[in-house]
Amino acid sequence: MKDEASTFGKSDTDASVFLNAYIDPFETLGSALSFKLSKDLACDENQEGFSQDYLFQELNKTFADEEILSGVIKDLLAVKKRDPAATGFLMTLLFSKGFLALQSHRAASNFMISKKTFMAFYLQSQSSKNYGVDIHPSASIGNGVMLDHATGIVIGETSVVEDDVSIFQDVTLGGTGKITGDRHPKVRKGVLISAGAKIIGNVEIGEGAKVAAGSVVLEDVKMNTTVAGVPAIAVGKPATDSPAKTVDHSIKD
Repeated sequence: MKDEASTFGKSDTDASVFLNAYIDPFETLGSALSFKLSKDLACDENQEGFSQDYLFQELNKTFADEEILSGVIKDLLAVKKRDPAATGFLMTLLFSKGFLALQSHRAASNFMISKKTFMAFYLQSQSSKNYGVDIHPSASIGNGVMLDHATGIVIGETSVVEDDVSIFQDVTLGGTGKITGDRHPKVRKGVLISAGAKIIGNVEIGEGAKVAAGSVVLEDVKMNTTVAGVPAIAVGKPATDSPAKTVDHSIKD
């Protein structure tokens, strides 16, 4: 990533000034990510709340954890491999709001587990405000996940998203109403959820399934099945076992 920064800095004066602040001072990916998130998510100077310095220290401790950092790296690799607009790791770290919202969630989830509930919900709120992505701190999200474009994504409290899933803008993993308990979708490994899809209730989206754009899913989806429509019905099978990785949104499988 520092090699990418050096290349940009040599060819673009504006980039050089930016990178001198966000990349060059840091020796680790976790520290650079913590600085970026803390700059984005800290309260304004005129507001009561967590300062940028305090957030940086707390986030830096979180991303020093090898397991959490491994998830960050796998997410970076997922974006590089699946998003044709991704020009490198550097631009994803600095400017991909889907990636940044997901890493904010990783930190919030860790704070939730550590009983730092206020900090967890603070990060959720600020991430929703700044990135347009609302993920409950208690939601479980695996590694190698891509949130592409990401605006309008909502992932509810008891949702489970397993490894190697791709989710596009305006997707909702929501509950059915006022019921409590385990009430949100379970998205298994390798699933592709296209733009605008709504998956409602404690339903299971089987491994390697594909949910077409604009679909409303109210029932379980079998593994390696493509569903489409309102309400969604089976319309075929994906061409591969992991449509999240091939990112083919067509439904003519």
